[in-house]
Amino acid sequence: MKVSEPDRERAAWPGAEADAIPGQLVLPGMPAGPEPDGGQPTLPGLDWPPGPEAAHDAELAAAAAELRALDPDGARMAAAIRGALDMLLDGQHTGRYRWDQLHKTEKTHAGTLVEIALARALQLADGTTLDYTIAGADVDCKFSHRTGGWMIPPEAEGKLLLLVQASDEDGTWSAGLLRAVEAHLRPVGNRDGKRALNDRGRAAVRWLHGRAPLAENALIRLPRRDVAAIFACASGQQRVNELFRRAQRMRVSRTVVATVAMQDDYMKRVRDGGGARGQLRAEGIVIFGDYAGDQALAAGLGLSRPGPGEFVSARLARCREPAPPRCGGRSVRLDGADWVLAAPAAPAEPAPSLPR
Repeated sequence: MKVSEPDRERAAWPGAEADAIPGQLVLPGMPAGPEPDGGQPTLPGLDWPPGPEAAHDAELAAAAAELRALDPDGARMAAAIRGALDMLLDGQHTGRYRWDQLHKTEKTHAGTLVEIALARALQLADGTTLDYTIAGADVDCKFSHRTGGWMIPPEAEGKLLLLVQASDEDGTWSAGLLRAVEAHLRPVGNRDGKRALNDRGRAAVRWLHGRAPLAENALIRLPRRDVAAIFACASGQQRVNELFRRAQRMRVSRTVVATVAMQDDYMKRVRDGGGARGQLRAEGIVIFGDYAGDQALAAGLGLSRPGPGEFVSARLARCREPAPPRCGGRSVRLDGADWVLAAPAAPAEPAPSLPR
């Protein structure tokens, strides 16, 4: 196996990892981005200056320090949130993949699933009266699909809140801490006495992670017509085949495969020996997995590296020029030949087998 170009020169194919977008919105309290003047705009309505109580809240500062120590880069929180959303959608049994496909009662249950998932991922102790004990303080966990949608119960007033927000549509998640003081809450609550944050409260959140990437849901990123074509197939195997035809060069998670297959043995639908890998090879399509060799080959072609439990499919074309650079793209060596990503108009030819 030979990779023709170094990993660091990966091309930005659709679905590949991307750098931060210049001018990207930031959340109040987050550090400024790469702009030298730090002049990135905050979210509309969230630019109220934090009150002095936030700057001198020792319990809040201690809880923030403990959470950062438990999960410095947010990877554990991100995985927990992704898992909770996937559990709620239950795509393997329902075929659902979007938040708006959930019933109202299920959306209400999302907060409980996120709360439990975070407690397990971070090994947080139970609180005395609220959800967690963090750095010796009671902390209530609140989840919302949209920023600012948290509802604060009467028993959490005056207490610390861990506010979590995640959206598959945006592909991001955020988490921060706030003290639920009167100045941060709207004066009128709902029938249960729960109150929303006001502008000052939303601006006073001390963000631990803001707009961090949420593991991609390929079915959200695909055009609706492609998703409809996938689910129109009669069998689980046909749906998985169509998924890898239409989601080429994108990360596809096991959860997405399970959602499309809607079968207990969904991983069998990907493998060689009757699965998508074997059936799509005649069309020139290969499916890279999370094996180290597959990751190196995918990177060598300029594709995203499949992470744990992920796949990336792509159609390949044999390079018939004397030297790979003359093929017009990056190449990898397989079965004694050099292969490049196929252009859309290139005729289909059988793809090589990936080394195992």
